[in-house]
Amino acid sequence: MKDNFSKQAVDYSKFRPQYPDEMIEYIISFVNNKFTALDVATGNGQVAHKISTYFKNVFATDISQKQLDNAIKTDNIIYSKESAENTAFENKKFDLITVAQAVHWFDFEPFYKEVYRILKPDGIFAIMGYGLFSTNSDSDTILHHFYYDIVGPYWDPERKYLDKNYKTIPFPFEEIPEKKFENQFTWTFEELIGYIQTWSSVQHYISKNNQNPIDLIYDDLKSSWLKNDKKVTFPLLLRIGKLK
Repeated sequence: MKDNFSKQAVDYSKFRPQYPDEMIEYIISFVNNKFTALDVATGNGQVAHKISTYFKNVFATDISQKQLDNAIKTDNIIYSKESAENTAFENKKFDLITVAQAVHWFDFEPFYKEVYRILKPDGIFAIMGYGLFSTNSDSDTILHHFYYDIVGPYWDPERKYLDKNYKTIPFPFEEIPEKKFENQFTWTFEELIGYIQTWSSVQHYISKNNQNPIDLIYDDLKSSWLKNDKKVTFPLLLRIGKLK
């Protein structure tokens, strides 16, 4: 699994969008027993925190200690630095395993083998994510140029799985029919820039060119943003399954 997010862990914690409660509730509705859950590649702990209100104990792992240091803390969340593909958990431990906006970074075969090892026979496995957001048409034009043309060559190859709405990832589970969700926000310009700053492609661009690519669109985007409604809509991605 790649660690693309340690450098901007604070920004990641501050600016990454949350998943709506109704999406979490939909996933939880398929879980029979709510004793122990695991959030893999937890990042800032936002999903671990949301599911912690339903479960007695939630374990949350990540390969980035900086992410874990900035994660949401509660009494029943236990954080640990571990890879997704090789954990220290005992067999058949979890009633629910979640992965949010991260499964495309994993080595699929060993990860799914690990899920089969540590998920209870009647447990639920859920993958969440979100694609490229949309906003007003004027700002969308600027942002699409930025996403595809300016930082497009700097996305990791794994990004293709998100662009295909997670439909092309392997999924060796008995699949539960998905429900469509989306997330809507009203963002200040600072929140918009803060979120874009967390993109791995932006960080790769900075590392290679010693320049922030956001500077190339900053003025035009700010002008566009301030004269429009500042609303953003994220298409949410969801796949839920049981062990076969």
